[in-house]
Amino acid sequence: MYDFPEHRTGIWLNFQLFPNGVCMKKLIVFDLDGTLARSKSSLDQEMSALLTDLLLILKVAVISGGAWPQFEKQLLTHLPHDEHLMNLSILPTCGTQFFRYSGEWKKIYSEDFTAEEKEKIVSSLKKAFDASGFKADKVWGEVIEDRGSQITLSALGQQAPLPEKEKWDPDFAKRKKVKAILDPLLPGFSVRLGGATSIDVTKPGIDKAYGIRKLRDILGISTKEMIYIGDALFAGGNDYPAEQAGVISIPVRGPADTKRVIEAILACLGDDVPQAELQVGIHELTA
Repeated sequence: MYDFPEHRTGIWLNFQLFPNGVCMKKLIVFDLDGTLARSKSSLDQEMSALLTDLLLILKVAVISGGAWPQFEKQLLTHLPHDEHLMNLSILPTCGTQFFRYSGEWKKIYSEDFTAEEKEKIVSSLKKAFDASGFKADKVWGEVIEDRGSQITLSALGQQAPLPEKEKWDPDFAKRKKVKAILDPLLPGFSVRLGGATSIDVTKPGIDKAYGIRKLRDILGISTKEMIYIGDALFAGGNDYPAEQAGVISIPVRGPADTKRVIEAILACLGDDVPQAELQVGIHELTA
């Protein structure tokens, strides 16, 4: 069985074991930025090892606001390139795209915008951001990025240094104000907050809940057999639709919390306990 380090605190998970594997969880779904890795950063060595171990025994999916090249850079280059990748599903741009591995990565679908939709979204993002008063004096790269099936505003630019991004809006307060201005301008679209400085716009109803339903249909795994782990599970956060889709959801504060959750899952599903359910939620421990 996986040896869960008892001295680590901050996360407590309640497991209920079922001798016949009733309601066994079959799919663990993760957000990427702020959950598996810091914003637009690669997995660290410990996270890579934990995900590699998890892929040996369970199916895993990653849904995030980044485009496919960002997944390649942050995630896939840090995992073994072997047959266990068949247990991994990748859903870029908040679930508006779906990739699976069968010797090579293949796109299953992509819910792309029309040219007219893109024009409306970009102009509305510019208007709302200007009206918010939060426009930065210095940016690094493009502020608005067309990702085909998603258009993303990154307040400090796509290439902003991580320390600058992490201190700009750590509590999402600035982006919540921008979203309040943006929502009336884009009534026919889904607007969500994610990452460290991002606002993501997708087609109406095409968000992480849509991605969860696609995982259910394509993999044949019910939502009751899934767990979702993310750092933006509040109303308006881009992880929130996954919880609304009926998946047991575990909020984390960053990759360190996520590592503890994965360790707990591995401990529960190790060789000595092949059938288990991660049943309850997450609780912060007190000293």
